Amino acid sequence: MAYFDTASAAPLHPVARQALLASLDEGWADPARLYREGRKARLLLDAAREAVAEAVGCRADEVVFTSSGTRAVHSGVSGVLAGRRRVGRHLIVSSVEHSSVLHSAEAHEAAGGTVTQVPVDRRGSVDPAAYAAALREDTALACLQSANHEVGTVQPVAEVAEACRAAGVPLLVDAAQSLGWGPVAGDWSVLTASAHKWGGPSGVGLLVVRKGVRFAPQGPADERESGRAPGFENIPAIVAAAASLRAVRAEADAEAVRLRGLTDRIRARVPELVPDVEVVGEPERRLPGIVTFSCLYVDGEALLHELDREGFSVSSGSSCTSSTLTPSHVLRAMGVLSEGNVRVSLPSGTVSEEVDAFLEVLPRVVAGVREKLGAPSAAVVRQEDALVLDALGKLCPLPVIELAKVIGEVPVGGTVRVLADDAAARQDIPAWCEMRGQEYVGEEPAEKGTAYVVRRTG
Repeated sequence: MAYFDTASAAPLHPVARQALLASLDEGWADPARLYREGRKARLLLDAAREAVAEAVGCRADEVVFTSSGTRAVHSGVSGVLAGRRRVGRHLIVSSVEHSSVLHSAEAHEAAGGTVTQVPVDRRGSVDPAAYAAALREDTALACLQSANHEVGTVQPVAEVAEACRAAGVPLLVDAAQSLGWGPVAGDWSVLTASAHKWGGPSGVGLLVVRKGVRFAPQGPADERESGRAPGFENIPAIVAAAASLRAVRAEADAEAVRLRGLTDRIRARVPELVPDVEVVGEPERRLPGIVTFSCLYVDGEALLHELDREGFSVSSGSSCTSSTLTPSHVLRAMGVLSEGNVRVSLPSGTVSEEVDAFLEVLPRVVAGVREKLGAPSAAVVRQEDALVLDALGKLCPLPVIELAKVIGEVPVGGTVRVLADDAAARQDIPAWCEMRGQEYVGEEPAEKGTAYVVRRTG
């Protein structure tokens, strides 16, 4: 079984396991107490904080341990917004932030604040100039991830931090995906991360607040972790998180080169082996172990199940793999194909033979899923040089499959009006046009669903 979903959770690093077991006997007591057992626990906690601070590149007294990366984000966003409420209530985020950031933004907006979402290009990257343009006199906080969790694109944090610093606005960086590979560049103000992303145990998050940043913790007061993370510290897990961060950093440079070679092979070979595939994300400025691609005419959930049966654990941003039946907000913001989406994120230690086996299995799996989905036929009505394709009631990827079947029935310059009521069609039909060289005209109102108009160009 090959586990290729380390962007969700990395396997526990051997060093983390050793540190966890060793500290269970020494780190169980209350570190706030002055007796012997408490002092031992405090020494372990302080050592872990120093190790994390060294890895992050900050002061030890700027590091707070939380119960998760999500909790760190929520606390960081709410704390800075409250601390700077006299400045204003304007928040800036990118359109591809982790859901924890976007949920914080939704809560802020629901409470009367304002939010600006900075868009990204088709590779998932923000333009620093767009962040600079979004800054206002009442901006209290800006947020930007260091690297995207779904497509691996590394964001221009240093450039955005420079613009924010010039405007006197703190920048919160979600470094969950990148911290194991190295410190975050730039003059950022607040940083969050999650230990299970780099091979530490789950249930440990990092919140780093630079000295001088106005910060007002929200919720009932607590004396733990400078009042910024209530509750008793899980010292064995924190020790394991710090130890594993130090260990993966020691391996990072060599492992990055090796994993980048493997993902480069996947990026190059998948389009050669599987027809009608779009590899998404930044090809150069990206994390070493993540590669994401989308396959036309494929049900994402079926594809993941088939790959699992073949022994490969991967993830997907396809709408068919979620309970909401809407595509990933990241893929939607990028304007790329969501159907048949596969994210491969390789853990440290992945060997070449595992990647070769995946590339051998993938074409057969995709072909099998496409064959199963090839049977449905659509109701087609001809109106002179136009076709009306009734795909109402059909979920991804069927509307696109049926569009591909009938586009050749209209002359060059003719149009196909696809009637669809699946939300994914709004993303996948334009993305199909981009891939196949057809012109996407736009949406038109329809009695039921929406009419997506496509003009044949060749």
